[in-house]
Amino acid sequence: MSNNDPHGPSRKAFGAQPMQQTQEAAGAIRRLAGLLLALEHPHETVADMLTQLARWERELAAAGPADLTPRIGPDSGESRRIYLDHAFDIGAYNPCFPEYRFDRIDTETACGTVNFLIPFEGPPGLVHGGFLAVFFDCVIQHQNCATGPAGKTRSLEMTYRRPTPLLTELRFDIERTVGERTIESTARLLLDDVVLCAAVVSAVAAAPSSLAGARFGQRGHEPA
Repeated sequence: MSNNDPHGPSRKAFGAQPMQQTQEAAGAIRRLAGLLLALEHPHETVADMLTQLARWERELAAAGPADLTPRIGPDSGESRRIYLDHAFDIGAYNPCFPEYRFDRIDTETACGTVNFLIPFEGPPGLVHGGFLAVFFDCVIQHQNCATGPAGKTRSLEMTYRRPTPLLTELRFDIERTVGERTIESTARLLLDDVVLCAAVVSAVAAAPSSLAGARFGQRGHEPA
């Protein structure tokens, strides 16, 4: 059973949890980006959208923190930016990352699914290789943080075997070995039973409490 449930009692905290509206906006922004990239001719809706975006940018900038340095540690004040949890499900609240789903996370193995949308395109109809590397780093460190120990990525070696299609449900699996100081993980991305690409990641083995995200500042008071 996965222990990455954001509402579960065993969930480790490596940053503040994103607001529900942030998660909903991330999905909408990612879908909207795909629609924009698929447009072939100018559209009046895009012109209206640009006007609205300029207004929204001004309003959110005025409501946001003055200091965009992340709020880490007890001495950081509320003037700094809240640090959101980057250990788990980044794509759920950040549209620049792909969304994925774990079906199972154990200490030694894990597996799940992912579907890359149009914003992650490289060659026609295929996923950009850089996003595949980002994806592997995300899911491997997700498993590390969920099961412990965990630490910064030391190296990531990619092997591209076959083109990875967009808009297709794909499976991934991970095998993990923990040493005294190093975590070695091997992950694969598959279409049915065909391996599309694989990654070997070496990470530092450290206690979760030693990670910077474990010392994140608490969410500030909501303005009256």
